[in-house]
Amino acid sequence: MGDVKVVGGGESGFFTTKLDSLLNWARKFSLFQYPFVTACCGMEFMATAGPKYDLARFGAEAPRFSPRQSDLLWVVGTISQRQAPVLKRIYEQMTEPKWVIAFGTCASCGGFYDNYATLPGTDKVVPTDVYIPGCPPRPEAVLDGLMLLMDKIGRGDRTPVALKNTALPEGTPEKLEKLYQIRMKQPV
Repeated sequence: MGDVKVVGGGESGFFTTKLDSLLNWARKFSLFQYPFVTACCGMEFMATAGPKYDLARFGAEAPRFSPRQSDLLWVVGTISQRQAPVLKRIYEQMTEPKWVIAFGTCASCGGFYDNYATLPGTDKVVPTDVYIPGCPPRPEAVLDGLMLLMDKIGRGDRTPVALKNTALPEGTPEKLEKLYQIRMKQPV
């Protein structure tokens, strides 16, 4: 007979870590979203939820319009200072564990609004997990942000992360200026 290893009290952490992994796997494929849509990014969010891009294939299909039934808060669009307490109350009413995605430039950092009435990012009110840049972000970027969040949930990672903007080519400013000049000279 080979060595038989009996799991005892000293190795009880094995079962809890495997259980946590199983729960994280189940959570990442069953996200109940709460869309907090306030501005022009709402049209792009609706397009992403439509049949062409289909959020349903990622397990985030059914929007819940009650924060007590949702665990993913989509902050879509500009948040004013007057809306900040409402956003915080909605976040506090959500079920645990809960996640937040900042959809678009205005939700991520205040956008081009540099005034006293606009909140400079959702992280001033609620902890944000994923930031999706763009004005408005493309549906492909939104899906990338959702998959990034799902990966974070599967790993149990709670650190905030921003989605990389893949629309701009990499290179030095001189190379980017050349590309811009070439594109401007091309006939449409």
